[in-house]
Amino acid sequence: MAMAQKYSVAAWWSSGKAGLAKSASAPNAIHFTAPAAFGGVEGRWTPEDLLLCSLASCYTTTFHALAGYSKFEYADLEVEVEGLVHKIDSGYSFNEITIRPTLTICNEERPRALRLLQKAKAVCLVSRALSVEQKFEPHLQVSNAQPKLSEAVSGK
Repeated sequence: MAMAQKYSVAAWWSSGKAGLAKSASAPNAIHFTAPAAFGGVEGRWTPEDLLLCSLASCYTTTFHALAGYSKFEYADLEVEVEGLVHKIDSGYSFNEITIRPTLTICNEERPRALRLLQKAKAVCLVSRALSVEQKFEPHLQVSNAQPKLSEAVSGK
């Protein structure tokens, strides 16, 4: 594997209350919306869901890789991730995220299984990234298209 890997996702607001996100590494776009509590559409992924899904899927793939490397056999791994969002002075923020892996093992290697579960948490790329300072590189471009209603009202 190369020393650096680059990943990229593009998202855009596609219509009234929904948007699309696409990655070059996946053939299908993901339809997303704001949470229903903020006027979003029921039955669609939200950014909050996608963040928690990213963490759950990263933890799962990390554990699978560690188990393979360690020649540790297991029957099943299910990872539930729950996040609590609260209102703070500057808006809304996740103030707690809980990762709940449920590992089904075929033998009595409980101490080893627990060590691998803990190691997966320690080296999970997404888990470690959540506290990383983010770069912000805004770009503007001018278009002759009519502004969307939200842009016209808010002046964006």
